[in-house]
Amino acid sequence: MGCEAACTADCTADGKADCMTDCGVIDCVMDGMPDQLHEECGVFGIAGAHGTAESTDSSEAAVSAFMGLFSLQHRGQEACGIAVNDAGVISCHKGQGLLMEVFNDKKLAVLKGRSAIGHVRYSTTGDSIAENAQPIAVSHIKGNLAIAHNGNLVNAGALRQEIELQGGIFHSTGDSEIIAYTIVRERIGSASIEEAVLKTMHRIHGAYSLLAMSPRKLIAARDPNGFRPLCVGKIDDDYLFASETCAIDAVGGKYIRDVEPGEIIVVEDGKLTSIDSGLPVQRSFCSFEFIYFSRPDSIISGIGVDWARREMGRALARECGADADIVVAVPDSGLSAARGYAEESGLPNTTGLIKNRYIGRTFIQPTQGRRERDVRLKLNPLSANVSGKRVVLIDDSIVRGTTSALIVSALRDAGATEVHLRSSAPPFRYPCYFGTDVPDRDHLIAVGRTEEDLAKLLGANSVAYLSDESLSRILEGAGCPICKACFTGKYPIDPPPEPDEGAFQRPIRMI
Repeated sequence: MGCEAACTADCTADGKADCMTDCGVIDCVMDGMPDQLHEECGVFGIAGAHGTAESTDSSEAAVSAFMGLFSLQHRGQEACGIAVNDAGVISCHKGQGLLMEVFNDKKLAVLKGRSAIGHVRYSTTGDSIAENAQPIAVSHIKGNLAIAHNGNLVNAGALRQEIELQGGIFHSTGDSEIIAYTIVRERIGSASIEEAVLKTMHRIHGAYSLLAMSPRKLIAARDPNGFRPLCVGKIDDDYLFASETCAIDAVGGKYIRDVEPGEIIVVEDGKLTSIDSGLPVQRSFCSFEFIYFSRPDSIISGIGVDWARREMGRALARECGADADIVVAVPDSGLSAARGYAEESGLPNTTGLIKNRYIGRTFIQPTQGRRERDVRLKLNPLSANVSGKRVVLIDDSIVRGTTSALIVSALRDAGATEVHLRSSAPPFRYPCYFGTDVPDRDHLIAVGRTEEDLAKLLGANSVAYLSDESLSRILEGAGCPICKACFTGKYPIDPPPEPDEGAFQRPIRMI
């Protein structure tokens, strides 16, 4: 995005402009990396779409998958897809863009079958190209298979090299195809698809919430750390799987429980079976699902997301309250935390920023001026509410700080006399390797800077973060052990070695 309004020089278009040197404000890094963290991918599955045996040619499964994915669109806007199973014949349609851009009534009508899996994608591993869209559907010696997953493998590079050295051929640059390939290889010597999935889980390491669909079964599996969410629901006699409970709600289903870390669930002929993978379980759920990724109406690990965010806001008010007149949220992810801060502090929770609801996606612009206009198009201050007021500005997180600087500047232009920026996440100081696009340390504004430094850089009167101790108290106190590696640098599993980007990402581009 860009520097705060005080920075008037356009950034160079060939890579970097060091604004700390040129104008004393903040780095503008034009490497395609956005300021805000992007959402995770989302998966949805339905086993035996409601209907009778006479309705096996129905597209009800595809429609249900579309509805479920539509409620998960916030988790990924780059690509989407749906695969359906019609008596062993798997059909798949996918493409780049939003669901409404890739699917229509005609596309859904031809996706006939009683079971389906679907995916919405934001790329954390692999390029943003059509070949990386999911689900991945393959035909192999023992039948057909479609998979969709959310997460990142830390040993993807080693597995891919091993497969390629044995003659394997890849069409994509992500790790989803590696999972599919591994399942197919393990299927050759396995009695069942679930046994192949179990063997695959002992070979892949990292974060994955996985859906796999064979001609007769739908399988859900979750890594033994439980990094990413995956839950089970039911509608009539049909089982549902989704990244968040809001997707189960969207199709009229009832949430049953989460898929447990290290668990494999198999649905065949309307019956659900649970299998223990035998992997050692060390629960470490991604804390950022509660801070930002998940919808506030979802229940994650038995905890309401809206409740968790309000508690974070309350803790912020206790830990680092500011002498101010009003509380203003950065919509939408800061709304719940702002409400909690206001409730704890006694300050009025005021609408100070209006979000343009018709902007589905924003893109990195080639100059600082254009990026600045892009932010102002998406968020506009309500001067009637903030003019002459001391504002506590609540955001879910501060990653690179460029958007924060623009928002602070916009509030000052609208007449705010003071702006105190508060983050409901602790400061980001380390990269993530498990499916969240936290950038390397060179791009994280909190690294090597005090809160006083940050206030000066961002143009705020003060900057403060929620402590990681409070984050743990709120979430782990409610029964959810969390991963805080991006805040503390303490990774629950070993991060990958330095990746060979040139060897791993070499797509063939279809023009």
